[in-house]
Amino acid sequence: MHIKELVKRIDLWLILLMLILVGVGIVAINSATAYSGDTSYVQKQIVFFIMGLVLMLIVMSIDYHLLANWYLIIYAGIIILLISVFFLGKNINGATRWIEIAGVQIQPSEFAKIGMILCGATIINKYNNRINQLWPILIIGAFEFIPFILVNKQPNLSTSIVIVVILVIQLFMSKIDFKYIITATVVSLLVVVIAFVYIVKNPDQKLIQDYQRNRIMSLVNGGDASADKYQTQRAVQAIGSGGLQGKGLYQGSISQLNYLPESHNDFIMAVIGEEFGFIGAVSVVVLLLAFILRGIWIARGAPDDLGRFIVVGYMGMIAMQGFVNMGVVTDLLPNTGIPIPFISYGGSSLWTNMMGLGLVLNVAMRREEKMF
Repeated sequence: MHIKELVKRIDLWLILLMLILVGVGIVAINSATAYSGDTSYVQKQIVFFIMGLVLMLIVMSIDYHLLANWYLIIYAGIIILLISVFFLGKNINGATRWIEIAGVQIQPSEFAKIGMILCGATIINKYNNRINQLWPILIIGAFEFIPFILVNKQPNLSTSIVIVVILVIQLFMSKIDFKYIITATVVSLLVVVIAFVYIVKNPDQKLIQDYQRNRIMSLVNGGDASADKYQTQRAVQAIGSGGLQGKGLYQGSISQLNYLPESHNDFIMAVIGEEFGFIGAVSVVVLLLAFILRGIWIARGAPDDLGRFIVVGYMGMIAMQGFVNMGVVTDLLPNTGIPIPFISYGGSSLWTNMMGLGLVLNVAMRREEKMF
């Protein structure tokens, strides 16, 4: 397809929704850090966004079929990057998830998610006609198991679960027999329930780290005012105090007086809820839903199964991260450290989301028919 024709097929709706979400994030980050007079967070986020645009343009300009041909190289790069964390990583709050490159801290597990969207889509597409046989399932499982273990060992349980969910969603769209999906789901739920009960009942358990258990226990013990519960309690207070219309930009007492530490990161929705109220928070949810639904529409019209697997994997990641983040902020889920897409502060997260968007736009550009 001619380059001019490809450019005409760029999905402007997705780009517009992304720009609005990023814009909301920059405004909220500025408000969340205004109490200290430090503008560096906003400045860095803008720089991260510009760099993200470059990454998005690069990814969308290379035919995704060509990228898929490099999946083993990309996979090897993911593994090397994840292993490097154990030797070069920086420990922050009890977890070693970051490495520093040229003065910039990056989180390899974030990039692993995007890499596994492409690699998972490629290997499922490769075995799609034999997906119900034992060997293809074992190969796909082994392919996923290595990055899952490496991310979980950082420890970063939430991101490792996201990686698995991405694969499950892609498998759901393949030719796999539905009974296998149901069986795997039921077994997984049973394992989760049994593990949850074991963790709660056994303080000396070794399945997860102590800080991870503390976060689970803070959710179970609703009235607990421990440090693990502090942020969530303040977030709920902020959202509740915002009411229907909010207190106004820079007028949030909890965010402006720093009663909610690090609110520009994973708890940015609390700032939005306090300053823009229920209407503002729901507007963000609507924007994310519109983004995801647009992606589903693109997946329906993808040129082939490979493109469809890529798009649903990415949109599944966005949906899960949005759901989990909002669940944490509203005290429905334990604190996981998962940022809300495009809005939370952070270079690695924003770059990951924009590279993934580049993949989706890549698929959309190569549709046979233009979309409205």
